[in-house]
Amino acid sequence: MPKQSGRRDFLRKSMAALGGLAVSGGGLAACANKAQAQQMQGQLLGPSFKAGHLLRKGITVEPTEVEEQEVVIVGGGASGLAAARWLKKHSAKKILLLELESETGGNAAAGKNGHTAYPWGAHYLPLPNNSFTELLEFLQETNVITGFDGEGLPNYNEYYLCFDPEERLYIHNYWQEGLVPHWGVPEADQQQIARFQQLMEELKQAQGKDGKFAFDIPLGHSSADVQYRDLDKLTMLEWLQQQELTSEYLHWYVDYCCRDDFGSSIAHTSAWAGIHYFAARKARAANSESHRVLTWPEGNNWLVQRLRESCADSIRTNAMVYRVGEQEGKVVIDYMDLRTQQYKRLLAKQCVMATPQFVNQRLLSALPALLDSRNLRKFNYAPWLVANLTLKDVPRSKGFGLSWDNVIYGSKSLGYVYANHQQVALFPEKKTITFYHALADEAPAAARGKAYGSSYDTWKEFVLQELEKAHPSLREQVEQLDVWVWGHGMIRPTPGFIWGQDREMANMPYADKVYFAHTDLSGISVFEEAFYQGVTAARQLLSSKLA
Repeated sequence: MPKQSGRRDFLRKSMAALGGLAVSGGGLAACANKAQAQQMQGQLLGPSFKAGHLLRKGITVEPTEVEEQEVVIVGGGASGLAAARWLKKHSAKKILLLELESETGGNAAAGKNGHTAYPWGAHYLPLPNNSFTELLEFLQETNVITGFDGEGLPNYNEYYLCFDPEERLYIHNYWQEGLVPHWGVPEADQQQIARFQQLMEELKQAQGKDGKFAFDIPLGHSSADVQYRDLDKLTMLEWLQQQELTSEYLHWYVDYCCRDDFGSSIAHTSAWAGIHYFAARKARAANSESHRVLTWPEGNNWLVQRLRESCADSIRTNAMVYRVGEQEGKVVIDYMDLRTQQYKRLLAKQCVMATPQFVNQRLLSALPALLDSRNLRKFNYAPWLVANLTLKDVPRSKGFGLSWDNVIYGSKSLGYVYANHQQVALFPEKKTITFYHALADEAPAAARGKAYGSSYDTWKEFVLQELEKAHPSLREQVEQLDVWVWGHGMIRPTPGFIWGQDREMANMPYADKVYFAHTDLSGISVFEEAFYQGVTAARQLLSSKLA
């Protein structure tokens, strides 16, 4: 592995020095805590609630304004944008993309204050597998990959590789480097953790009888060998118990990883999906270790903005699609322009539904033959809470210094990401941290009801109390605390779903006219799968009889 650049070494040492210079604030009495929390600025945010209510209620208006299009893409998340980019790049088709919100991006939404951009959702991209050439091509187009060495390995842009220090874990009142528990962890537990890691390394290289990797990403590249696919019938907890891996430290760590990527606990996550988290990624790079990630202050919003640039002239935002049907061989897409409150109809030769299946249940009601062929109610989604806090400073605690990813052992929340981390400036005037919490301890519908039913003050207090486990003096540093609730944040890969018939059928195109692209059709909500879904749908469309 080539030595990292002098600039990166300088940043590493400088950040370590900053950690040592940070000063801890004094503790506050309970009444002072409440007073300071009341003085904080903030608001409760989220996807368009009004539009969602209208869709649930149902709209029966028959539009009189009609427009013809060649290809319409419904949904402007990463999958829809990837499909649009591919069609623009590989065909002369006229396309139109409709997006409900005022901006495209889906759950890669982002915000900005006077000091930094910050994510409201997905916030990093692991280095892609080298076999995923379509994604590597996109990353080269956007200068994330700056070139290739003599062996064909990509050189990644140093400004986009996560700077050091990358991760730390607050455990036993101390910040340790890295997220795998080791500080104060008994020897017997450490041995189990080491055995688990060895098993994951073996499964990373395992291949099925068909010669494919047992676990790959995109997920569709994985082996069909039943000895591996049968793992989808177990929960991750059951698999750990079968392997006699019982350490509470290990269970916490694997549970954290499942919550982080799937929004579900090890008791409700498919063992195949859980192992895939650890064994699917096999990237090789000319200038980076394989485990590194790509990230930006605004998170994956940076990536979706680059996708958007490839098709910006073909996007209509604030367009709430409420019905998709058929008429005289054309696909009918009815939508409401949320700016003007006007109802409009599009007649398209072909359509890509880049929308989640819980939305498609409503949008496709005019196509009963399509809905009858798939069981979309089997798709279930994890609600999420994200909060962005603007701080005067991050309080200092014992141990390893402030990192990009900061996690608290024993917490059901997922810790926080330091949004300023990728900035070149070493002394930002203010600091912004992004807090993540998957509501994984209740059934999704109940958790969703709780998420929507809780007030801003309730969530604000929850966020502060979670963070105070590691930073008791945090409140005195907080100037702004905004909260975002995702009711359907990501698909949950429950046992039997990844390799079950319901997911397979939902991926099927309809009559050479309607195609589908969304991460829930992969069963795992990550950028690689969103991109793959969009590219796959675009390819299917271009190879159809109508094309």
